[in-house]
Amino acid sequence: MTVLVTGGAGYIGSHVVRQLLADGRRVVVVDNLSRGHRAAVPEQAAFHQVDINHTAAISEIMNSEDVDQVLHFAALAYVGESVREPLRYYRNNSMGTLSLLEAMSQAKVHNIVFSSSCATYGVPPEIPIRETAPQQPINPYGWSKLFSECLLRDTVNAHPQLGFVALRYFNVAGCAADGSLGEDHRPETHLIPLALQAALGHRDRLQVYGDDYATPDGTCIRDYVHVDDLARAHIQALQSLSAGDQRFYNLGIGHGYSVRQVIESVERVTGHNVPHAISPRRPGDPPQLLASAELASQELSWTPRFLDLDAIVHSAFRWFQQHPQGYGTSD
Repeated sequence: MTVLVTGGAGYIGSHVVRQLLADGRRVVVVDNLSRGHRAAVPEQAAFHQVDINHTAAISEIMNSEDVDQVLHFAALAYVGESVREPLRYYRNNSMGTLSLLEAMSQAKVHNIVFSSSCATYGVPPEIPIRETAPQQPINPYGWSKLFSECLLRDTVNAHPQLGFVALRYFNVAGCAADGSLGEDHRPETHLIPLALQAALGHRDRLQVYGDDYATPDGTCIRDYVHVDDLARAHIQALQSLSAGDQRFYNLGIGHGYSVRQVIESVERVTGHNVPHAISPRRPGDPPQLLASAELASQELSWTPRFLDLDAIVHSAFRWFQQHPQGYGTSD
């Protein structure tokens, strides 16, 4: 079986590519490298630097590489940027999914696992969030992911020989255990790498957005799922796919950690203080976001292995120790 991984040079995609190769799959990576890193793609994977909006090129790759299944990660993912540049997000994320589905139709590829997001829920009415919760995004990024889910659903309704699974992530964190793959976003917006950078002196301080929320220590609480656990969920979803499938799963550990708890964990793991400053709340930040991943457990037999925050932080710290400049500037 040959799997096409769009966005396979990115943070999550690269970890999934590694696990696919370890499972003996043949892997083809498509990435335009606008946000990904060529150095994150193993030599064993075929690589094509192509934008997913180039439908004919994607279709030709699927045919020439004998692709059987698709894992779709390619997307822009900065919430603030999506507010400033909404059309860019709809073109890249939603239209990119449309282009990919057209290419799959042309190449007669029938199975796809889609990288969705808890951002499709917006501000949830209850915690933990279940897959049946109302989907009311509060930013263009969330809408672009929800529109992609709609495209997938409508396509399968019209062509029941197709099947999809959409995985709605919560806060993805951590890095490969051996430190060879990691997070290298430019700019970085995720809390754990930002806190590590502050602890290691790579930035002056960490900004904490609000300390007056209705939470035990006043800071926001989030559900952190390790990237390797996330990768396993994609492979299990891929293995479970069959014609006509339209399935949605939340991926999280069902337990939250506050911003202050993350800071304390980074200090324990690194042995350094995390300089930080309190800033005003960001509009639209819910006090807490926690996943109910019971459905993924029941139907995919998926159980996250990284439940301890220090273990997640330690894996990210190892990456920063081995790659202080990330993947470098030449990629």
